[in-house]
Amino acid sequence: MIVDYHMHLRDPAGDIDYTVEAVERFVEVAAERGVDEIGFTEHVYYFTSTQAFWKPEYLAERCAYDLDTYVDAVLEAKRQDLPVKLGLEVDYVGGGERQDELAAILEPYPWDYLLGSVHWLGEAPVAVDMQPGIWASATVDEVWTMYFAALAQLAASGHVDVLAHPDLAKIFGRRPTKIEYPALDGVALEISTAGLHKPVGEIYPDIEMLASHPPITLASDAHEPANVGRDFDRALEHARAAGYDTVTVFEGRQGRQEPLG
Repeated sequence: MIVDYHMHLRDPAGDIDYTVEAVERFVEVAAERGVDEIGFTEHVYYFTSTQAFWKPEYLAERCAYDLDTYVDAVLEAKRQDLPVKLGLEVDYVGGGERQDELAAILEPYPWDYLLGSVHWLGEAPVAVDMQPGIWASATVDEVWTMYFAALAQLAASGHVDVLAHPDLAKIFGRRPTKIEYPALDGVALEISTAGLHKPVGEIYPDIEMLASHPPITLASDAHEPANVGRDFDRALEHARAAGYDTVTVFEGRQGRQEPLG
C-alpha cells in the first residue's frame, strides 16, 4: 500500500479549486505513479470560519473560502468511489484553550485524519514564504527548542492524528549543535518528500527522529496535481532504511497498518 496523505486541492496552475473535477486530476496522477490512496489536507487558515485565529495580515487575507465547499468536494469524490480521504492541515495556534477552540470548529466534520503543523511560533513564521520570521529574533538553538515544544503540545492535544513535516525547523539547513527530539506519543509522523524541494534539500524527518518507530504516513505536500507522489522512490527508501515495512491508513480518524508497497 502506498498513500500520499498531504496535498492541497488546486488546479494545474496551483489555484484553489474545491471541485470533484479537481480531485479527479489528482487521482489520475496518483494512479499513474502507483499511489493507491490520496488524502486532501487543505490549510486550516484558508477558511472564513477559522479567520479569528489568524492575526497576521498574511493569513487574514487568505481566510476567504468556505470550509463546507471544500469538504463537500472531497466527500462527493468518496461517494463516487475515488480512492481519496478527507483531511485538513491544522496549525498550532498556541496550544491550550486556543487549540481547543479551533478543534471545536472542526469537530462536526467527518475527517478521516487531521494533520498537525507548526508553521508559526506566536506570530513569527518558522517557514512561510521563505520569510526570515522567528530566525531574525532567536538563535538556532532557541528556534529548535521552541519548535519542538510546540510540536509536542500539538501531539499531546489529541486534536491531530499525524504530524506534518515534523522536523520543519531544518528547512534552511540551520541545525543546533545537538538535536533533542521530543516524545510524540499517540500520533503518526509523515515521511515527506517536500523537503527535497526546500533549501535544506532533504526528506522530512531525519531518520533519527524515527528511532522510536512511531507510525508513519507518506506525503508529497502537493499543491498541484503534477506533484502527487513526487520522489516517492526516495520516501520508500527512507522508510525502509528506518526499519518500516508498514504504512498507516486512516479512516474516520482511526489508523490501521498496511504493508508498505
